[in-house]
Formats: sequence, C-alpha cells, structure tokens
Amino acid sequence: MIRNDALDLLPVRHAVPELLGALEERGTAVLHAPPGTGKTTLVPLALAGFIGDGPERRVLVAEPRRMAVRAAARRMAWLLGQEVGEAVGFSVRGERRAGPATRVEVVTTGVLLQRLQRDPELANVDVVLLDECHERHLDADTAMAFLVDVRATLRPELKLIAASATSDAEAWAELLTVLDGSGPAPIVRAKGEGHGYGVRFAAPPAGIRPAHGTWVDPALLRHVAATVRLAMERHEGDVLCFLPGTGEIARTAGLLAGLDAEVLQLHGRAPAAVQDAVLRGSEPGGRRRVVLSTSVAESSLTVPGVRIVVDSGLAREPRMDHARGLGSLATMSVSVAAATQRAGRSGREAPGVVYRCWAEAQDGARARFPSPEIRIADLADFALRAACWGDPAATGLALLDAPPAGALAAARSVLTAIGAVDAEGRATERGVRMSRLGLHPRLGRALLDSAPRIGARRAAEVVALLSEEPPREYGDDLVAAWREARRGSDGYGARWKAEARRLERALGEAGTAARGGAVGGSGPGIGAGSREGGSDDAAAGLVTALAFPERVARRREHGGYLMVSGGAAEPAEGSRLRDAPWLAVAVADRTARSTTARVRLAAVLDEGAARAAAERLLTSGEEVHWEDGDVVARSVERLGAVELTVRPLRSDADAGLVRRALVEGLEREGLGLLAWNREARELRARLAFLHREAGGAWPDVSDAALLARVDDWLEPELSRARRRADLGRIPAGEALRRLLPWASGEATRLDELAPERIEVPSGSRIRVDYAGERPVLAVKLQELFGLTETPRVAGVPVLVHLLSPAGRPAAVTSDLASFWRDGYRAVRAELRGRYPKHPWPEDPAAATATRHTNARLRRE
Repeated sequence: MIRNDALDLLPVRHAVPELLGALEERGTAVLHAPPGTGKTTLVPLALAGFIGDGPERRVLVAEPRRMAVRAAARRMAWLLGQEVGEAVGFSVRGERRAGPATRVEVVTTGVLLQRLQRDPELANVDVVLLDECHERHLDADTAMAFLVDVRATLRPELKLIAASATSDAEAWAELLTVLDGSGPAPIVRAKGEGHGYGVRFAAPPAGIRPAHGTWVDPALLRHVAATVRLAMERHEGDVLCFLPGTGEIARTAGLLAGLDAEVLQLHGRAPAAVQDAVLRGSEPGGRRRVVLSTSVAESSLTVPGVRIVVDSGLAREPRMDHARGLGSLATMSVSVAAATQRAGRSGREAPGVVYRCWAEAQDGARARFPSPEIRIADLADFALRAACWGDPAATGLALLDAPPAGALAAARSVLTAIGAVDAEGRATERGVRMSRLGLHPRLGRALLDSAPRIGARRAAEVVALLSEEPPREYGDDLVAAWREARRGSDGYGARWKAEARRLERALGEAGTAARGGAVGGSGPGIGAGSREGGSDDAAAGLVTALAFPERVARRREHGGYLMVSGGAAEPAEGSRLRDAPWLAVAVADRTARSTTARVRLAAVLDEGAARAAAERLLTSGEEVHWEDGDVVARSVERLGAVELTVRPLRSDADAGLVRRALVEGLEREGLGLLAWNREARELRARLAFLHREAGGAWPDVSDAALLARVDDWLEPELSRARRRADLGRIPAGEALRRLLPWASGEATRLDELAPERIEVPSGSRIRVDYAGERPVLAVKLQELFGLTETPRVAGVPVLVHLLSPAGRPAAVTSDLASFWRDGYRAVRAELRGRYPKHPWPEDPAAATATRHTNARLRRE
C-alpha cells in the first residue's frame, strides 16, 4: 500500500509533472531541488510509474555513497509499503538486493560504472538519475560522461537526469547534450517547502591553528563539543554534528562524555547496525541523540529527530603526490554548497537551527563548490576506464573539468607498468580484466599476479584489506590486521569477508588464478614454489608490493626507511615493523611540514619479493658524480632510489661520466676549483668590463656563462682530468684566453681597450683595477700633477683614487680638472702638514708630476 500521506508532504511533488514533460520532449533534464524536498525518494517512484498515471519504467538511481544507497532504497520501499528487494532494490559492491519485479534500483556510482563497462547500452534500463551531482566525485563525473556518450551514440531513447540541491544547474544542462548538439537540457527547479532554519555563527576562540594534512587543532574540537552542549541547552531536538573524519568524531565523542544524550558515531565504516540505528531515529519519549558524522550525512539522508546542526566547517579531500606515489587526505574548509547541504539537515521535519563554528566574516571567503575530484585525486582508475571505453586521452568525454595533463600522464605511466594499457594508451586484455574487478588498477594487478603464487583465497583476502583500510585500532602491521579481520568480531570484519569472497569469485569467473600475469621471477618468500605456500608475512608483503611497488622500502642504517620512490618513511614507535629489513607500505601519509611519511599500514617483505614486485624499477650501471668535494665512481644496482649493491670503480670509470661529474663539481662549488693566479683574475675582470661596456664579441665571463660554455674554454684539460686535484692544476687564465674574439681580430685590441696598466705623468705604470662597477686607477696624488684630463679605458673615464704619500686614500674623482680646481685645496690643507717632505704646489694643474720627495727633487 502506497503511503500517499507521506508522499504528499514532499515539496518536490509539484515539480514532477514538469520533469516528466521535459523527459518526454527532450529525454534529458536537470533537477534542481533544495535539501529535504524528496528528490531522492519521490522522483524515482514517479519515473517508474508507481505514482501518477505515467508508463512503467525501469529506473536506475546512482548515489555517491553506500549508506545513501541503502537508506534511499529502504525509504522508497517503505513508501510503497514493501520490503527492499521487491519493487525497489539496491546494489553496492559485494551486495545486491533486487529481483525480477524490481523497477527502481539504487546503486553506487561505482557499481553503475561497472555495469556501463560490461553493458554500455544498459539493457532493460529506461531512466538513469544521477543524484547529488554537486559533490563532484570522480566516479559520478565519469559515469555522467559515459551516459552522455551512450545517449548520443547508442541509445538516444535512454532518459537521463542530473539531480542536485546546490550545483551549477546551467553547466550540467549544457553538459547533458554537449555530444548531440541539441542545446541545453531543460532545468526543472523544485521549490523548497521545508521548515527552514536559522544560522548562528559560533566563532572559535583566538589562537586556533589551521588544519593541515589530517591534523586538526584539539582546541577546535573542544570548541565544537562546547557548541554542541550550548545548542542542546538552548534548543529542542537531536543534534547532527559534522566533523572531518573518524578520528575527530572519536575525540569529540570523548569530549561529550557525561552528556545526557545518546552519542552516535556515523561514517562510511560504521557498522550497519549503527547506521540503521541513526536512520531509524529514537523511540518516542527516548533520550535525545547527538549524531557525530562525517560528510556522509550531507546529502541523500534524513536523520530523524534532528533539529540542530553543528558544523565544524571542515571536510576531508583526497590529494595525490604523483612524484612519491602517495595518496593522502587533506583537511579543508567546506564549500558554500556543502555548508548549505549540511545546514539543510536541520529543517527537514521542523524549524531548525545551524551553528557554524567559524566567524561570520570568514563566510564569504569559502569556495562556492567542492573541488572536483578529477582535479586533485589519483587518476589511474579513471584513465583505465577511459581506455576501456575507447577514449584513452579522455578528449571526447563530456566532463565539466578536463583531467590535469600531469596527473593523467602519471596515471598512464602506472597503467603501462602493470600491463593495463599499451604504449598508445589503449586498454589491453589484461587491463579490461582489471577494470572488471571493481578495484583500483593497482589492486587489480596485485590480485591477478599474486593469486597464482599464494592462492586465490589468500590473494583476495589481502587485497580486500587494501581496498578498504582497516580501522586504526587494528594497528599498522598488515598481517596483524589480517588476523584480526579473520576473527570478524566487528563490522569491518564482516565487510572484509564479503569483499574477499567477491574477489575470489571474480578471479574464478575470469579464470585468472591459472592464467594470471607474471611478476618477473620469484625469490625467497614468494610462495616457495607452492600456490598455497609461504607465511602470512610473505603473502601480505608480496600482494602489497605488487600493488604499490613505489612504496617498497628498505631500512636505513641510521633509522627509518627509504622507499624506492625516493621518499622517507617511518613506522610508529614500538611497531613490530621497525625491525624489518624491508617493508611493503600500503598506507602512509605525510604532512606539509614533514619530509618523512608516517607508515600507517605495511607488511614485512624480503629482498627477493621486493625485486620481483618492483622489477620495472630495477636498474644497474655505472654512477659517477660529485660527492663530498670530489668525483665518486662506482657500479650500482638500484631498486628505484634504494641502492642494492655498490662496487667502487677505479681507473676504469667511463670518461664521459667523469667529465660530467667534474662539471657538476664546478657547478656546485664554483670556478674557484680551478687555478686562478693574479693575472687570471685580472684578465677575467678586464673581459667582464669589455663585455659590459663594449659588448659585441667580447665574452660574458660570469659564473653562469662560463659554466654554460665549459666546452669552449676548458677543453682539452677538462677531459684529461679525473678528480678534484686535476681541476686545481688547470690554469684558468690560459683557458679564458680561448674565449677572446680571435676570429674577428678584436682580441688583438685587448690591451688597447682594457690595458692592464696606465702610464701617468710621473712615468709610473699604474695597474687598473677592473673588479668593480667602474675601472679604478689608484695612484699617489703627486704623480698626477699637470694632468687635467681623466684617463679613459674603452671610452670610459676611470675612477681615480688619489692616494696620500703613504698610499692611503685621500680623495676619489672621475673629473681631475674639477678636483684640481675645487677639491685639491682642502686635501692640501689637511695633508701638507702631515707630509711636509712632499710637494704641495699652489697650482697642481701646472706643476710637474713626481713620485719623489722635495729633497730628492732638489738633488736631481
């Protein structure tokens, strides 16, 4: 019996006729409906013909989360007065409750993608509704792109709806028809008739430090807990409190100890019984409830009894460090769209209130929408799906945001290495099998390649552990977590067993246990020749290393581990893993402030398994480089960044590599490694002056320019050198003369344009210093008597440093005539009494220059 009284309360019912009309006329539509209007439950029933007099249709509803899938199916079945699995069913990975009579099936976007790749035409499906498009999950974006392609090329009669509460409806309208050119899809807007909510800002106290990585300031959590208590004192009803992750949920639950309420923890890994208890609501007259939730409760769920929302303002987003092969989660401020979704949970059943734990002044600085996952996440899975779809470059897919070129290239590199795509990026037969396992390609590779060695069951069990990270309380040792999951005493254990069974079946169906790919040889601990043999450590280590070869790590002498990717990693204090010579790291994260990743989950490995799993990273050869101030030459076998064997090379090192190392030494330590005498330094300064003032063919002799032209001036001495000492014997001055413009004949004018010395009126030849911005002539004042025109070099007046008879600076001028006229009198008055034996004529411009004292002059 259909519960029409409940359906009549859903505001979206008023938009259903317009939506059905749009689908009849155009086949596509965008449904924009505020939170709580019923788009997830009423609309699919209307599309299937259960409500109204429309035709019977088979409807597929895609949701981004498993919890939302079950909740939506349960709610729709209740509205029809049936059990789940009859007219309304659902499918998530590893579980399906649907039958021949099912006309509405709710699935995750991941399940939808699997079906599209097995059956692109979606036989027996009339309508697909993609819900919560605004969340911009990569699976949802990919599914939308494939469906748009299917409508344009295979099934124009397939009806397609993009539904959201806060998304950019116009952008989706353009995207839905971008491949058929029929113009933007109709936008149907449902008006909210909810009870509304008030917004209150509860800014945290000063001094809260910004979140980074997965770290959140405990002071903020204390503020959130205090805000929950305050809200419960001021308002009636249950509380829904949004926090970024399970760790923050657990800590906040501890801070709420003693509260007169039932505190529930809701997240994607919560046991099904807890999820069901949250969604059922409390018994009439029962205790108030505080539901601490991650973003899973933002949309597609109604939590009964909630009148208050407390929003921490934080959420977790995936990040990928492509250079190190490390995926991680980053704690970010929620977008305006997400904050609106969260707030809407409070006014679904009665007037509500939302407390936002940030300052009102900061509200406008938030991003409008969440970051599209395609811009920030690992794209290996997306790249494989696109390749299997026949569009390896993803250029023909209807996507709101194109995949970043660098991230897509990194993904293709991974897929090529594991044999999932060929050199042109096309999916191989092996890649197609991987895509149908419902796993990330790395895990697909691990499952296919380890099953022949350790057995299908054990391979499936370890991969199931890697596909959904075990709870932190299981510890960081993968084998210990494996044993804990086998005991199956919690919700994770039950899900793990179901997934392991699914993967074992998938292997059997594909026949891969007998035909799986090879890992390039075996070694100690890789099955010991038996498919079912080997220890749990060996099995877990092999599977993990096959999945994440870049994270194979060897212990360093001084502590910690070096991964073959070049990154540093370290298990927690007291971990059994710290004593292992080798590790296969499954999960590690690194904060922005740390250079070392913290190992969260890993398995013990041996060198044989490490070599086999990361074979493509195995290299050997001569390595000659500059290290600790000299040339170091050795023969090295490497596994990525990890040195396996090292043998010093003596005189037989490759000459070209030695030369390159010497140049590296010059670049690191400078040209001072060469032999620079005074003449060489002065020549370089003269050339620098001519390059600056005369230009033309006169060479640039800066460090950067000389290092860029080592072939032009340091040969053949550089090619004969073998070590640092040899560099110190190369005469830099002679080498520099090779750069003079000999071909043009200008080189012969070097002494004319930039002479080493200038003859002054006294007859002395005074050295010119070219080291500064201007050439300097430092000469005793008496030696310039009678000279009224300042000497020039290359047309540039020198800067004359006039010295006292003792050789100390007395004055500086670039205009001698002006100095004799205006400055000399003061210098004469100051120095005449100090140096009475030297001439100090009244008129220096007319006097005779001398380098002698008065007495010497009289004798002469």
